Amino acid sequence: MMLQKRWLIGLACLAISHAYCNPMGEAGKFVPIKFGDFEQWVMRPVKESGIIGGATKTLYEVGPTQSLTGNVPYTNKGGSPWGTSNVMAKVSGITKTNQSVYRDRHGGGYCAKLVTHIEQVKVLGLINIKVLAAGSLYLGDMKEPITGTKEGPKALNWGIPFTGHPKAVRFDYKVAVSGEKNRIRQTGFSGRQTVDGPDLCVAVLYLQQRHEDAAGNITAKRVGTMVVTYGKSTAGWVEAATYPIMYGDIRSRNGYDATLMGLRSCDYARNSHGKSVPVKEVGWATANDAPTHLILQFSSSHGGAYVGSPGNTLWVDNVGLVY
Repeated sequence: MMLQKRWLIGLACLAISHAYCNPMGEAGKFVPIKFGDFEQWVMRPVKESGIIGGATKTLYEVGPTQSLTGNVPYTNKGGSPWGTSNVMAKVSGITKTNQSVYRDRHGGGYCAKLVTHIEQVKVLGLINIKVLAAGSLYLGDMKEPITGTKEGPKALNWGIPFTGHPKAVRFDYKVAVSGEKNRIRQTGFSGRQTVDGPDLCVAVLYLQQRHEDAAGNITAKRVGTMVVTYGKSTAGWVEAATYPIMYGDIRSRNGYDATLMGLRSCDYARNSHGKSVPVKEVGWATANDAPTHLILQFSSSHGGAYVGSPGNTLWVDNVGLVY
């Protein structure tokens, strides 16, 4: 049972619940996010342990084109700001991967493909764990290898330093939803459970003004918010979809939902001492306040860890900000 519990962290989906925000054709200057055209990828073959089959899985990471060798913990390459839910775990000497973000074709180039799926671990026929995992692409990084259940949230470093004041976020996307009326929750601890409501693909942007105290604790005020979900498959690519960023206290704005767009205290970041600590949002900044950090995430499921519908897929390309 202890081994089963430990393995779950390497398979957890990196999903967040969000609400819908209407797209808007914002005019202005488009500034690409570094490597946000997804033309360059790092390929890292990871050989899983023989006790669970010994397969070699190729994990794709966003960064300058190169192929790595060996089961080496990954760190972002070439100044890439992007992390993914592709992760290597090493628990009790056993190496396992989660593979849910892929390089795919878009026109004459590449894009990112995020997939919700069931990750399975079998150990000599004695343990058979099935866990639902979503594909997630985000600004930040992951500390590898994952070695235990308590390290999961702390391993994910959310957001990057950022002081701009963009009007909107813009990207190309394509969606294929499963069509299931309800989602499932599959954690590996218990059997498959039904969760009411269809699964949604999601994109979220937060601008935060963070403060670190002398003890290394991080608090933040929310400067800007953008949330959009996708519940229907598209006929093809939607190019240059543009979504305005709402600044300041948005609680009185139409469509605001506190459970989906409210202040958060469950995310982690590394402080100036290199220690992973919670980022606790303590209030709303004014619309004119300058942020210190940008959080941007795309995910193939919206319901949180272990919840979603296998087959939900989100393609993303050409990500940038509009000024």
